[in-house]
Amino acid sequence: MALDLARHAKTEESARKFLERQCWPGGRPVCPRCGAGKTYVLAEGRVRCAGCRYTFRVLTGRFAGLAGLTPRQWLRLLTLFAAEETAYAMAAALGLAYNTAYKAATVVRLSILAASLDGLEILKSPLGAELGSAARTLRPAGPDAPLAAVPVFGILERGTMVFTDYLPNLTPEDLLHFNRNFSLPLSRLGTIVYSDRYLRYDALVACGSDLLTRRLIEIAGRTPAVDPRRAGFWPYARERLVRFHGVTARKFPLYLKELEFRYNHQDQDIMPILLANLSSLVPDLN
Repeated sequence: MALDLARHAKTEESARKFLERQCWPGGRPVCPRCGAGKTYVLAEGRVRCAGCRYTFRVLTGRFAGLAGLTPRQWLRLLTLFAAEETAYAMAAALGLAYNTAYKAATVVRLSILAASLDGLEILKSPLGAELGSAARTLRPAGPDAPLAAVPVFGILERGTMVFTDYLPNLTPEDLLHFNRNFSLPLSRLGTIVYSDRYLRYDALVACGSDLLTRRLIEIAGRTPAVDPRRAGFWPYARERLVRFHGVTARKFPLYLKELEFRYNHQDQDIMPILLANLSSLVPDLN
């Protein structure tokens, strides 16, 4: 049976109790700093750890504590996110400012990234710092600020699963070099550039490089083999990326990881997973 968040989001109190059960499944508060379970309750929803004396609330140190939404707003936003609504639609449905809805959706995407196979590696890398990770916290960056370095990802499909690997040793300059000197076909989808098969990867993909212009990379008769495929991850991702209208280099890694997650869970109810990700502690990135 699919998880129905609507019944838990009828009131702020019911939403708070529901989120509290997700964060503290044992029924008792756990300190987000030291992990101790011996605590005592203070006024106004605050809790203090008897061990390290840290004072916290249910969402302290968790992804759900990063965007300033109430528990009821979070449950309603997750329902819209699972349905692939845009930030504009989320803002309108929840009566939020666009920037607030966009930041909350970014937090959901960061929680998906953190839970992926190479998520911690990415968050601890220079790319992670540009996406907003720093030490023990995450501060989602604005959508349009340019990245210092445009990342390259490798798409690797195995059966019904896909892995989008961050390749820190490759740059857009390498893609151009492979294209011009080793006949690696490249093509564009707006600001996104993707390649034919490269080593073990079905394709390489990058977004936001001024170097990889259509005039330089698209050569007659050399189209990436992923382009005409009627099944698989890239056609699935391509269709959805078009909907985002103007993907920037900064947005792209988070969207790509979201699409990896959705593709790998196409036959599942993703709501419990999204809820678990959002309720989890932000990883220690030291």
